[in-house]
Order: sequence, then C-alpha cells, then structure tokens
Amino acid sequence: MDARNPRIAGRRPAPASYALPAERARALWLHAQRLDTFAPFGAGPAATLEAVRHLGYVQIDTINVIERSHHHILHTRIPAYARDDLARAQSADKTVFEYWTHALAYVPAEDYRFFIPAMRRYRQEPPTWFGTVEPAEYRRLIRRIRDEGPLSIRDIDDDVLVEKHHPWASRKPSKRALQVGFFSGDLTISARSGMVKTYELTDRHFGWPPRPRTATDNQYAEYLLARALRSQGLITLESASRGDAAFKPAIRALVEAALRRKRLVPVHFEGDERTRFWVEPSLLETAPQSAADGPVHILSPFDPLVIQRRRLALFFGYEHRFEAYLPAEKRVLGYFALPVLVGDRIVAALDLKTDRQAGRLLVQKWTWIAEASAALKVKIEEALARFERFQLDRAASQGAELSLLPIETGQQG
Repeated sequence: MDARNPRIAGRRPAPASYALPAERARALWLHAQRLDTFAPFGAGPAATLEAVRHLGYVQIDTINVIERSHHHILHTRIPAYARDDLARAQSADKTVFEYWTHALAYVPAEDYRFFIPAMRRYRQEPPTWFGTVEPAEYRRLIRRIRDEGPLSIRDIDDDVLVEKHHPWASRKPSKRALQVGFFSGDLTISARSGMVKTYELTDRHFGWPPRPRTATDNQYAEYLLARALRSQGLITLESASRGDAAFKPAIRALVEAALRRKRLVPVHFEGDERTRFWVEPSLLETAPQSAADGPVHILSPFDPLVIQRRRLALFFGYEHRFEAYLPAEKRVLGYFALPVLVGDRIVAALDLKTDRQAGRLLVQKWTWIAEASAALKVKIEEALARFERFQLDRAASQGAELSLLPIETGQQG
C-alpha cells in the first residue's frame, strides 16, 4: 500500500477539542521555535547544528538587502552565531546539507535518508527542464568533477553561452547540468560563498558508501509529523505537510492513530472552534507560559515563525506583507520589512537596509503594529544595535551607527 494514499477504514468520531487561550497557544509555538528564551542553543559550532536539527530546516534566500536569511535565522536563536559555524557544519563537519524542503534549505545530514525518495523521483519522473540537458553533457560534467574535484559554475569557462530564459538563470548551460545532479542526488553542495555554490560528488563528500538506508513513504510521513510537532508545537495537517501535500493522507492517518492512543490531543482557540490543532499532551503540561516582557527578536521574513503567513495571522493577529517584488507605490511596510517580536507580540515592522560601504544599518521605514511606545522603542533600538553589530561584524564594545530615517515612518493596526 502506498503510504501517500492509505486506506483509512473505520474512522472513529473525532475526540472533543480542548480550548486554549490565544496567548497560551502563542506561548506553545514560541517555545517550540525557541524564541521565548535568549540563546536557547548555547554558542559555538555545536549550537548551529542543534538549531538546524531542532527546526528541521533553515531556509536559504538570495536577497542580500540585509544579512541573508539562513544566517539571520540562526543569529536570531544563537546571539553569538558566526557565519563560519555554518560553513564548518556544511564543508568540514558535514553535519548539514542543502536540499529542497518547501524551498532550498539547510537540513541535518542525519536526515538525508528522508530525501532520497525525492531524488529518485527526479530521476524517474524528471521535470520538463531536465530534458534541456543532454545525457552526454551530464556524463561529461560528472566525469570532470570525479577527475578534477569539486567545482562551481565560475570554474566552468568552456561553455558556449546562451540567452537567459529568466532573470535568475545562467548563460552557461552547465548550470542546468549541475542542477540535475543536485536534485537527483548525484551531486551535493559541498561549500557556499554567498550564492556561489561548489558541487561535489555526493558519495565522495560524505565518505560513502554505504549510503544511508532509503526511507519508506511511511517513514517519511512520520518524519514530517515529528518535525512539525518539535518545531511548531501545535500543528495542523497543512502545517505538518508544508511542501509535501501528497503526504497529507499519510500524515492524517498517523495523527488519527496518535489521537486514539492519546499521544496527541485536539485543541482550538477559545471562542473559535473552526480551526483545530493537534498537540502532544506533555507540551501542554511542561511548556512555559507566555511572557509579554520576553526577548526582542528582529525576525527574517523567511523565519519559520513568519513564513507560514496564515498561521502567523491566526496566532498573532498580524498579516505580514513581503513586498520586495511589488512596485514602490503599492508597498505598505516597505521593500524588505522585518517583523519585530517582543515577548509574545509582534509590535512593529521595520524596513531595513544595510549600507555596507558606510558601515551602518538603515531603518528606512518604521511601522508600529502595536500602539507606539517610548519604552518599546528603546528595547527595539537596543535589538537593532545588536543586529547591526552582527551585520557588520563589529565587536560588541563598538558603538552602533544606527540610522533612523523619519521620512517614512508609519502606523498600522
């Protein structure tokens, strides 16, 4: 039986759902995301692996207006984070690797086995664009990497250049061949410098064989469910299957079995039974309560707390707008607005830009979501100063050069 389409016989009536105050629900999610304490993973290279392992993945993004999202997400949970820690995990320790979740992301290498079926599907049912790579060309590229060692697209200088088919494409046909190798699992990204990726034979990079044992469909569904429970606390079918909608039936079957065994319980927000969540009973008993005066976090728009927009709006009453691709006249929060989390509330959205030449962080627009407050503003500015030091690799003892541009201040909510 295909675990993606299980036959579910004799379903029992859904158990009664327990009501949770909205602030308690927020506390559970923030605790699962490790945003309710300062430095939850400690410091040093080991903290980077622990953060990626706990979250399940850390999304990579190409936008470089401020720090790239993968470094930003890790810095949010590891105040002493250094970019070299992630480079070491990927290239030296080989404890994380890059692959596609709902987007390109860093994933713990111990989870590689759960992605092998997707790699096989790419080989067996290749997407249309795979067909633009000639088999002989692909074999030639693999042979070159085997003989010469890891390479990036910049190392390939003998391509006959072609026209780009979209803005993010490359004029070098070898770029497509590298992507085929990556998605099918023959190649892995062994190092990264900004957005320039170095590709290596997967087996050689990790020191295989033997390769990890391939996960079954049911094991992959169990992995998705466990990852969601660990990093989200309260889950729905949508949030657990994000990026893998084909596995919804299998995840639902696992949830129903867990409900019968009382390993999960259903909950809903007080006064609103329309959306049901599932949660482990132990979390309801042990997770800390909400703290309105908790840590201040300047969140990436690609942070796991922010990226599921509907969930964010439901829990926090805040609808984040990612407006980088909108015309300037249609923007409300700004080109690259970042939500500001203070305790268990999103109180502002800041459109930031790092001026690396001038050595300062620019606040191009400050939009209050909560009621404007001098005390809140001081807390946020302290967090911005810390974020600027990280952006510009400044020592903590150095003064901040934070620049607030009042010409675009605004209020919302």
